[in-house]
Amino acid sequence: MLSNLSFKFRLSMIAFLALFLNSAQAGFEEDYEKQAWQEIQFQMPAAPKSESMIPFYVSAATDNRFFVDGSSVSVGSDGVVRFVMVVLTSGGARNVSFEGMRCETGERRIYASGRSDGAWSKSRRNEWEKVKEAVANRHYATLYYEYFCPGGIIARSDQEAIGALRAGVHPDNRRW
Repeated sequence: MLSNLSFKFRLSMIAFLALFLNSAQAGFEEDYEKQAWQEIQFQMPAAPKSESMIPFYVSAATDNRFFVDGSSVSVGSDGVVRFVMVVLTSGGARNVSFEGMRCETGERRIYASGRSDGAWSKSRRNEWEKVKEAVANRHYATLYYEYFCPGGIIARSDQEAIGALRAGVHPDNRRW
């Protein structure tokens, strides 16, 4: 009789554990699926200053020069690296933009363009776009793969992203 009771107890414990694990797994998956990504609130940065510009190399295929304002770089809790970029064209134009790069999805977006008076003009295009390895806009791929999101993983801190820019390559991507 004791062994029959023991068998029934074991059987009911196994059934209980199976039910518990199954419901825990379902609950975990439901919670995970329900949590949609949400971008955090952020403030527009100050206009870039020449003393905080960090140059970065894109490729020999362009005569443009590219800079990130080191004082504007922020690694957000939402997985977005935000920064001010300045592009000096070979013709003498100066393009300033405040942008975000989402490492998890390999996307980028422009929040605003800089005006000559130091103010920001909100971007009319408010969508995330894939970072592409194309000749045109190669600077985005450079920032993504080399500095802000090596291997698709976000830089651990503002200082790490800035340090990577200053060193010329992200520490995880150094060639030995």
